[in-house]
Amino acid sequence: MARIPYFTAQDAKTDPNKLALLGKEPQMNIFKIVTHATYPIARKFITLPASVLINGKVDPILREMAIVRVGILCHSEYEVHQHLKVSRWVGMPEEKIAALTVGSTATVFSEVECLVLRFTEEMVQYYKVSDKTFNALSKHFSHEELVELSIAVGCYMMISIFLNTFEVDIEDQPLIP
Repeated sequence: MARIPYFTAQDAKTDPNKLALLGKEPQMNIFKIVTHATYPIARKFITLPASVLINGKVDPILREMAIVRVGILCHSEYEVHQHLKVSRWVGMPEEKIAALTVGSTATVFSEVECLVLRFTEEMVQYYKVSDKTFNALSKHFSHEELVELSIAVGCYMMISIFLNTFEVDIEDQPLIP
């Protein structure tokens, strides 16, 4: 059970901006918690990950590998649950999904996939990527992709910590097919 009550449309009835953030029901529980924040903060919290998912240049399968690995390393059951669905939706093979619990040392991953996972693991564990990993991934990724991957990893670290802090529940009804 979440540590604070989920924000509802009834709670937002005097604030049209917050009501717009909630959108139509059903809504993800993470949004029902973040909407307790002031509108400008809540809106930015919601729009940054949406932008990472929709507007990025990083291949969606590589992006989802990084996001799921962040969730695993941060012990965020909610994040892993939601992004395993997204991983399947973007076409990640099941054997690679299963290997995400092992990470960059799993033999099922290509060189680039291993590098993306190592980059992610180093960011989460050491808050910085080693020169060796950075330089190796730089041979495959543009500057734009390197920056976007870093933003994605950092963003989903923040989200995972937020989810864990508020003990956000996985929704009873699936919201992502």
